Amino acid sequence: MGETSPHDSISHAERTRIVVAVLLVMMLAALDQTIVSPALPTIGAGLGDATYLSWIISAYFLTATAVTPLYGKIADIKGRRPVLLAAVAIFVLGSIACALAPTMLALILGRALQGLGGGGLISLAQTVIGDVVAPRERGRYMIYISAVWATASVAGPVLGGVFAQHLHWSMIFWINLPLAGAAVAVAWQTLKRLPPVHRPHKLDFLGAGLVVAATTTFLLAFTWGGSAYAWTSPPILGLLGLTVALVAIIARHMVRTEEAIIPMRVLANPVVMLSTLCVFCSTGGYVGMSVFSPLYFELAYGLDTAASGLALVGFMVGTVTGANLGGRFMTRVPSYKAMVLWTGAGGILVVALLAATAGWLPFPLVEGLIFLFGASIGVQFPVCTVAVQNAVDAHDLGAATATLSFMRSLGSVIGIAVLGSVLLSQGVVQSLGEGAKASVHAVSSGAAAHAFSIVFGMTGALLFLGLVFYAFVEELPLRGRVHRPETQHPPIEA
Repeated sequence: MGETSPHDSISHAERTRIVVAVLLVMMLAALDQTIVSPALPTIGAGLGDATYLSWIISAYFLTATAVTPLYGKIADIKGRRPVLLAAVAIFVLGSIACALAPTMLALILGRALQGLGGGGLISLAQTVIGDVVAPRERGRYMIYISAVWATASVAGPVLGGVFAQHLHWSMIFWINLPLAGAAVAVAWQTLKRLPPVHRPHKLDFLGAGLVVAATTTFLLAFTWGGSAYAWTSPPILGLLGLTVALVAIIARHMVRTEEAIIPMRVLANPVVMLSTLCVFCSTGGYVGMSVFSPLYFELAYGLDTAASGLALVGFMVGTVTGANLGGRFMTRVPSYKAMVLWTGAGGILVVALLAATAGWLPFPLVEGLIFLFGASIGVQFPVCTVAVQNAVDAHDLGAATATLSFMRSLGSVIGIAVLGSVLLSQGVVQSLGEGAKASVHAVSSGAAAHAFSIVFGMTGALLFLGLVFYAFVEELPLRGRVHRPETQHPPIEA
C-alpha cells in the first residue's frame, strides 16, 4: 500500500475548498433522503394507488443502486469534476419530472430518473474526500459531513411535512433546483483544483441491468405478495424464482467479468466484504425506519403530516450525532471495531423495546428511543466508510467506495421492500388512497401498533445480522499521510 495518493500533494487551503464544494453537492442527496418520507401519506392521498407508495422511495434507490458503481469508474476515466456535475444535472431533471408528475406511475418514473443522478452524488463526494484527505485525518473532517447531515436532518423532515400539509407536496422536489444551482456555482471552479485521477476502466452496463432486473422482480414480489396475490400463488412464486435465477446469473457474471459492477477484486478483501455486508443490513433497517416512522406517528399517535415530519427530526439528529461521534472518536478510542459493536448492540435493544411497546408507550419516550436508535446506527456509517477506504490501495479507492455505496443503496431497497410488505399485508398502507382525512383514521391505532411491532422486530433482526458480519471484520491500523513538505499546513482540527 505504498502507492502515492492524490491527497499527498494537495495543500491545506485547496483541500478545504474542495471539501466544502463536494459537501454542498452532498447536501442535495442528504436533503432528498429526509424530506420525502413525511410527505408520503399526503402523496398517497393525492395521487391514489397507495399500494405502490413505497416505490416512491424504492424507485430512487433502485436506479441509484445500479449506477453507483458505474459512477466510480466513469469518474476514474473522465475525472471527478465533469462526472459529479453531470450527476447533479440528471438529479435536477428527475426532480422536475417528480414535481410535475400527475399520477403515481409518473412520480415513480421521475424518482427513478432522479436516482440515476443521485446515485453519484454521495459516492462521488466521498470519493473526492478520499482523494484529498488521508485515512487517519478523515475522521477529523467528519464534523463537516455531520454538519451537512445535521442541516438536512433538521430541515428535511420539517420542510417535507410543512410543504405537504400547507403548500403542495411537489415543493419537496422544486426546492432541489435552487440548491443545485448554489452547489454548481461553488463547485464549478473549485473542483478544477482536484488532482487529475485518470485510469482506464470497462463499464459493466450488463451487470447494472441485471441488478435492476433482479431487484425489480424482488420488489414486485414483496409489493404484491400478501395483498394483491397470496404468497403461494403462481405470480409471486414465479417472481421469487426469477429473482433467484437472476441473482445466480449476476454471481456468475461477477466471476467471469474483469470489471464487474461489484468488482470481485475489491470484494475479495475481507474487510471490504464484511463491512459492506454490515452496512447492507444496517442501512436496510435504518432507511426502512426513516421511511415508515412518519406513517407510524400518524396512524398510531394521530399526528398530522407536519407534526410527523417534525417528530422525525429526533431520529435524524440522533443519526448525525452518532456519525459525528463515530468520526471524531474512531482515531481516539482503543478499538473502533468495539465501538461499532457496542453501539450496534444498543441499537438492537432500543428497537426491541419499540417492538414490545408499539402503540402504548408515551410519545415523548418514543421520540427519545428513536433518537438513541439513530445515534447507534449513525456511528457505523463513518467508521465503516473509513475502514473500507483504509483497507484498499489508492487505485482501488473509487471502486471500494462505490461498492460500499452500492451495498448501502441495495440494502435500502431491500429494507423498504421487506418492511413495506409487512404494512401492506396488515392493510395499513392501502387506506392512504382514500383521502387525506381518511389516511389517519381508516386504520385503528391498535392495528397500526400491531403492524409496526412486526416492522420494528424485523428491523432488529436486520441490525443483528449486520452486527454478526462486523464481528468478523479485522481491525486494521488507520494509515496516516506520507511525508510532505514542511510548508504544508496541518489538517483542520475537529
